Amino acid sequence: MSQTLETIALAIVQGLTEFLPVSSSAHLILVPLLTGWPDQGLAFDIAVHIGTLVAVCIYFRKEIFRLLWGFWRSLIGRPSRFYSALAWQLIVASVPIALIGLLAHDFVATTLRSPLVIACSTIGFGLLLCFSDYFRTHPKRLGQLQWKDVLIIGMAQTLALIPGTSRSGITLTAGLSLGFNRASSAKFSFLLSIPVILLAGTYEGYKVATSPHAIAWGQLSLGIAFAALSAYFCIHAFFRLIRKIGMLPFVCYRLMLGAFLLLMFW
Repeated sequence: MSQTLETIALAIVQGLTEFLPVSSSAHLILVPLLTGWPDQGLAFDIAVHIGTLVAVCIYFRKEIFRLLWGFWRSLIGRPSRFYSALAWQLIVASVPIALIGLLAHDFVATTLRSPLVIACSTIGFGLLLCFSDYFRTHPKRLGQLQWKDVLIIGMAQTLALIPGTSRSGITLTAGLSLGFNRASSAKFSFLLSIPVILLAGTYEGYKVATSPHAIAWGQLSLGIAFAALSAYFCIHAFFRLIRKIGMLPFVCYRLMLGAFLLLMFW
């Protein structure tokens, strides 16, 4: 029973933090560390990320269909005006983190998984998010996305390999800094999560599938379900929230969390 409750709690944490600019990886490291729960393991991490992938795909199902159709039309020489370009932009923006993540995987998984690294990145990138939101100018829409913007956002996303940075947070920061409005920055960030989670999940899933360790399919299924449910409602609430009050609540949370970690582990 205890393990089931831990699974549900961690899955909900993953679902709520994957798309918020507060770093899901940091929370999955910190919750077991602060509660004394055993490390959930790689298989569980993959499962809850699959849950969040399911959530974002359901939420943006119409856009995904249009992107796939636009991608196909570009291959046959009849590109659509908007979705063909956006599909290729999402692919290109995913390349930097795929390459650097593959090269730096072992270093990130060992050296950077410390509370002090998480504390510093939580505070530092939280302040950067605050500045980019407060000083944003000329709010552009997603249709105005240019290739230089795509490359900048893609390179910024590689910083999410540092625990505590937040993949959604750093891509939101990049989008806002480039002059895009909150909703457009968030939408591109969420759509960009699909190829990233898919690539990382495939890579890590292969390692789990080929390992000799037994897999607790029941616990993993439970994790997928609760991560998907919490992530879906989180995406919906996030869009409503940022239109009204922006990034300030998330910045405040990051600063308080970072300060708490510094007090605990300095």
